[in-house]
Amino acid sequence: MDIIKKYGEQIKKVSDEKPDKALSMMKVGLDYESLRTKFHPDKKLSKAYKMLNHIVVKNTLKALKEPENSVWVNIFAPVEILQCFGLNPISLECLSSFFSGFQCEDYFIDTAENNGIASTLCSYHKNFIGAMDSGVLPKASFAVTTSMICDGNINTFRYVCDKYKVEDYYIDIPHDYSKEAEEYVVMQLKELISKLEKKYNKKLDYEKLKETLRRENESKRLYAKFLEEQKDRMYPNTLSMNLFMLYATHLNIGEEEMLDFYRLLAKDVLNYKKGNQKSIFWVHLFPYYQDTLKSYFNFNEKYVIKACDLNLDFMEELDVEHPIEALAKKMILNRFNGSYERKIELVEECVKKYDADAVIHFCHWGCKQSSGGVMLLKDKMKEMKIPMLILDGDGMDRRNSHDGQIKTRIEAFLEMINAGGEEDDDRICM
Repeated sequence: MDIIKKYGEQIKKVSDEKPDKALSMMKVGLDYESLRTKFHPDKKLSKAYKMLNHIVVKNTLKALKEPENSVWVNIFAPVEILQCFGLNPISLECLSSFFSGFQCEDYFIDTAENNGIASTLCSYHKNFIGAMDSGVLPKASFAVTTSMICDGNINTFRYVCDKYKVEDYYIDIPHDYSKEAEEYVVMQLKELISKLEKKYNKKLDYEKLKETLRRENESKRLYAKFLEEQKDRMYPNTLSMNLFMLYATHLNIGEEEMLDFYRLLAKDVLNYKKGNQKSIFWVHLFPYYQDTLKSYFNFNEKYVIKACDLNLDFMEELDVEHPIEALAKKMILNRFNGSYERKIELVEECVKKYDADAVIHFCHWGCKQSSGGVMLLKDKMKEMKIPMLILDGDGMDRRNSHDGQIKTRIEAFLEMINAGGEEDDDRICM
């Protein structure tokens, strides 16, 4: 019996008439998972990923238990500033993923569509909107998002924040860096800080912000060290842990607890033996629930996902002495901001740096930026003689996952790279 599925069915059953009870059931489920990940974690996970797993569950639970201290964000928001106000940044995509973990995404997505939301909208956003419209998800105290990458982000934030009276702030990020562009973003960040100071009745501690950036710089140095050591080692991971890394590289970057995770990660990898596994560089999101992909990439010593582009979008050191300017630069110079060529350059650099044998690009349903530029990336990988697989699917709605098709394509692709697919130009990209 699938206990999680049964529990999810009960949550959906009470959501219509008793949304508070549905929320309570979710909190009970995450409370249990928080205890399990702390005291009885998955034995197959590495020490570092056991720690990450617990942090992620704990912080997501906190967003549901303490909405008055939570802020809805996209993953490119300046979370460092929010942390200095004692706030818990949580992305709508991450919340949606946990609703999907309860196997409730179909109910929330249908709720959103029945209320007039377009079926073509990203399923992460529909899931989030449906959770709000159903009355299950409590509203956060504030919301911050940026204009980067996702064209649906601002519209979703605006729709939900206007409808449920959540104070928000939108940061407009220029496509290209210049001193004027930096000053423009700095001006917006200062306005955001002023709003936060007024709302939460406290001044931003700039020394605290500088210390947050110092921890962020150290975290990135440790992550780079880990990735270099991991190139030839059999470090166990899963699709879920790769997805959870977004908390470490974005939502909670700069926090003391997350720096401790990175310290453990860089140290722990040295305990694992070297091997001759096939190294995969993953582009975009992870459909963590997909059975075939789990069978090939969860704790598999033959095929290992070494890194994902989303976790490597900005690895440069921040200027600690000028923290606001540093955060402005971080957003403008993000590898996903501006022309798609910047993303292609990032993937090219990472494939070379981490000795990737192949690239898998997952095109998530409703995500225009991932699907729109994928053929340009395919051309670059073909030029580099790097096998690349393009998978279409849904990162969290199981109804849009076609396991038979994915199984056929992934098995053919892995067979190709085992045979040395780079020698066959006609089959190099699928």
